[in-house]
This record gives sequence, C-alpha cells and structure tokens, in this order.
Amino acid sequence: MKHRGAFALLLTVGIAACSRGSIGQATITAMTPESNIAGTVSLTDTSQGLRIVARVTHAPPGRHGFHIHEHGSCANSGNAAGSHYNPAGVRHGYLPSAGVAAAHAGDFGNVDVGPDGRGTLTLTIPGLTLTDGEYPVIGKAIILHAHADDLTSQPTGNAGARIGCGVIQITGE
Repeated sequence: MKHRGAFALLLTVGIAACSRGSIGQATITAMTPESNIAGTVSLTDTSQGLRIVARVTHAPPGRHGFHIHEHGSCANSGNAAGSHYNPAGVRHGYLPSAGVAAAHAGDFGNVDVGPDGRGTLTLTIPGLTLTDGEYPVIGKAIILHAHADDLTSQPTGNAGARIGCGVIQITGE
C-alpha cells in the first residue's frame, strides 16, 4: 500500500511539473505579393502572464510596430484585422511598461529588424492569456507594421501600413 501512495504522489507531481498552460502560434505572412515577409509568433500562458516570442524574416531593416488587433482576419491587406486589441477602452501606449489598465492590450511596441531582414521580440505580459480571463488573445490577428510605433500618438502610434499578418491559434496545451 505504501508504494501506491508514493506512486500517486509521484504521478501528481510529475503532471503538475509538465503543465505549462495553453500554447498558441501565429504564422506571419506578407500582405503584398512583392514581399517575402514571414515569421512565427509563439504564445504561451505562464504564471507570470502571456509569453510572446516573435521571429520575423525578410522584413525591411529598422523598427516596426507590432500589435495584436481586434479581429482574426488578414484579408484586405491586413485591414480586416481592425484596430488594436483594446477591450478596456484605454489610450494607445506601450503595454509592457504601462500594463492593461493604461495601454491597449495589443500594444507590444516594436520589433527591431537587422540588415539581414531578421528580427525578434520576446515579452511576457501580465494580464493577457490565450483563452481565459479578461484579456484573451486567441483568434485575434498579429500585425507587423511598416514603420516604428512612436508609442504615444493616438490612437495607434503612427506605425503605418500593415506589412505582415497572422492569426493566433491554439497549437497545444
């Protein structure tokens, strides 16, 4: 009988240790036929918030605004994605420092792209989740913009055209 109890405890601890929360991904594609922009955005629910790891390739060098938008469509050159994801109805800003009470829930700032056309962005945002809670992002579009987000101009930071887009989907638990 002792072994059964130890086995159950070990099994429970092992399952808890493997549990990481929901995992999602968006595949970024170019919004114009002459562009080769591509990328992936991995999203993972963690105890600290939603972890976002974005990798883009074949993008123009420089800083590019990077946001979650309110709709899950990349049609019409990304315009079908609508405005920035903003369920709290707050002003545009920089979510990683302002938080969801003071910036759009989709305001991730900028991706820095090097001369080789590659860029990465890694953030963990408290309050955001893939599927649960007040600020779920599943089914929403992620947009890569042509220009840098100035982080202050209203309502969207003057980031310009939508040059890359992908829709967030669940890929695992």
